[in-house]
Amino acid sequence: MLSSIGPSHEPPTGAARARARKQPSLATAAPYVVEDCLGLLQVLSDGTVLRFSPPPFPAGDACDDGRVEWQDAVYDADHNLGVRMYRPRRRVGVAKGAAREDQHNKKLLPLLVYFPGGGFCFGSYSYPKNHTLCLRMAAELPAVVCSFNHRLAPEHRLPAAFEDAKAALLWLPSQVFNNPWLAGRADPRRVFVSGTSSGACLAHQMAVWFGTAGLRPLKIAGYILLMPYFLSEEPTPSELSTPETALLSRERSDRYVRLAMPAGWNKDHPLVNPFGPYSPSLESADVGRMLVVAAECDLVKDKNLEYSERMKALGKDVHLALFPGQGHAFCAIKPLSAAADDVIRLIKCFI
Repeated sequence: MLSSIGPSHEPPTGAARARARKQPSLATAAPYVVEDCLGLLQVLSDGTVLRFSPPPFPAGDACDDGRVEWQDAVYDADHNLGVRMYRPRRRVGVAKGAAREDQHNKKLLPLLVYFPGGGFCFGSYSYPKNHTLCLRMAAELPAVVCSFNHRLAPEHRLPAAFEDAKAALLWLPSQVFNNPWLAGRADPRRVFVSGTSSGACLAHQMAVWFGTAGLRPLKIAGYILLMPYFLSEEPTPSELSTPETALLSRERSDRYVRLAMPAGWNKDHPLVNPFGPYSPSLESADVGRMLVVAAECDLVKDKNLEYSERMKALGKDVHLALFPGQGHAFCAIKPLSAAADDVIRLIKCFI
């Protein structure tokens, strides 16, 4: 997929200026890559944006073992934004135990809203690893899971993703009662909003905007933030100590910021730094129960811990789990790992 935007600019360093001098004149040269995000997104010198599919995840097929059924739908036709809905298959009772199976089938399940990560620049429910994680959560929690896409930067800089997340939640109430896929399966009183990385930033902001009672007649029973992509202009020790080989290195993080932030903004934007110098007070926010998962070997570890501590200091009901030895977004990157098993068990206990 390709589109065209104005080229991304930043103050040139000495090395950058040297590279620029070596580049052929734009009048005669073919466009060249100026930004590359893990091979999933490239921005060319003429502003063209190229997007590529992620590599296959063979284990994803094996994980789709028939316990869960899923269906895609559109929640925002104007922006062509989709949602993938998952639900455990109904059990078929035979002979002995049929009554117990029928009772199980009639039980309403928690509804888990999930926003995938990707630095606001890439990511989708259709990515094989995200699909695998959602299959697992639907089967093992168990729950009805709705995984929502949003518009992506740099074509759509923030706050586009947050506007889409808000639209996604507002789409839900009528669907829970009227959509045959959700009605009679999802519990309208047990809605949980979650996300990984940048998706967890969306979940946090939904907590601020909707709280527990802002989506009536649905009730939001909790928010689950998996390694939220919280940043600040002042680097933290965990940021400074992150190796360049990490999935979320300083270089990659800065690239996402360049591509995603509104013009003139930096890492202290309130949408990615909820306790930054320009952020409104969260004291009156009715965020209800929160689960925050942090990873020991993660660039944003310190910001995740700070967030949890400061929310607790405001009297919020925040449960923090720090996973030793793990890196950023580990449960989404390795959804069949033992660490992902632990995260799913933790979420199951929380909901």
